[in-house]
Amino acid sequence: MKIQNPFRVGLIGTLGVGLGILILSSVTSLATIITYIGAALFLALGIEPLIAFLERRSFPRWLALVVSLVVIIGAFIGLIWAIVPVAVSQATQLVQNTITWVNNGGAENWFLGLQHQFPSVVNQQNIDAVTQWLQQNLPDITSKVLQTGVGIVQGLFGVLIVVILTIYFTASLPSIKRSAYQLVPASRRARFADLGDQITDAVGKYVMGQVALALVNGVLSAIFLTVIGAKFPILLASIAFFFSLIPLVGTITGSVIIVAVCFLSGPPTAITAAIYYLAYMQVEAYFLSPRIMNRAVSVPGALVVVAALAGGTLLGILGALVAIPFAAAILLIVKQVLIPRQNEL
Repeated sequence: MKIQNPFRVGLIGTLGVGLGILILSSVTSLATIITYIGAALFLALGIEPLIAFLERRSFPRWLALVVSLVVIIGAFIGLIWAIVPVAVSQATQLVQNTITWVNNGGAENWFLGLQHQFPSVVNQQNIDAVTQWLQQNLPDITSKVLQTGVGIVQGLFGVLIVVILTIYFTASLPSIKRSAYQLVPASRRARFADLGDQITDAVGKYVMGQVALALVNGVLSAIFLTVIGAKFPILLASIAFFFSLIPLVGTITGSVIIVAVCFLSGPPTAITAAIYYLAYMQVEAYFLSPRIMNRAVSVPGALVVVAALAGGTLLGILGALVAIPFAAAILLIVKQVLIPRQNEL
């Protein structure tokens, strides 16, 4: 290839590289906003099946939207209203019990027992080393605590933004889809629209299915923990519910936290809780999840694990949530577009 004007080629190449760097840096700077948009769009697609259900029963679109938002927001506020006072009360009780345990000498007796059982680990030399490390790193720890507080405030602000964007996306979802379909050539628009509708329906049903699984886990946890006499059952049930919203690892992570807290009620209670959650995870994996989730997305089990791990690594919790319906969308495209096209060759 002959280069007629090396200066122009170099200039164009430099501008292209600079534009690429500018785009990548812009995406990095806007990562938080892009995450908010992705989460809001994901939630909007999750609300769409409920709106479609009401529309099939002769509700106008605007009325179905209003009813759906009122029901969802009302249910969320009711859940918070029921959980927060009890959770705060039980968390306060947990702190008070810990203070009483320390003041009554329970902590000292527990420490002496550890020192007696593990003398090579729990000894004065290691205690002095830990104390010295804490003294040296106390300013850094304090700054990290402050950063955590700022992060919590920013997280609450982010939740508010996501809620506002979700309402907007839910209201304008049909027009957004129509605008996206207009970008496709007219000869392929009908096929593209059909695939797009199938993918968005699968995402919406997946969100509803994940919420249903989390609700089952939360309700059963509240009942079971109350029956066995575990401390703070409502607080632990809310942990089970919110962690179950995270696919693949959410249930087991929440179960480990709950079993650890159950040790405050005694080892028998913790062992009983551990046995229950081991049994529940089997029931969820082999009975509940297939019957609820297979109606939404049909993805092989191995692909579910790979997709959730990859999505969680790339985008955290949001990536783990989006990964499974994204994998279902790819499978749908492969089955309905790629394979038929290959069969025609």
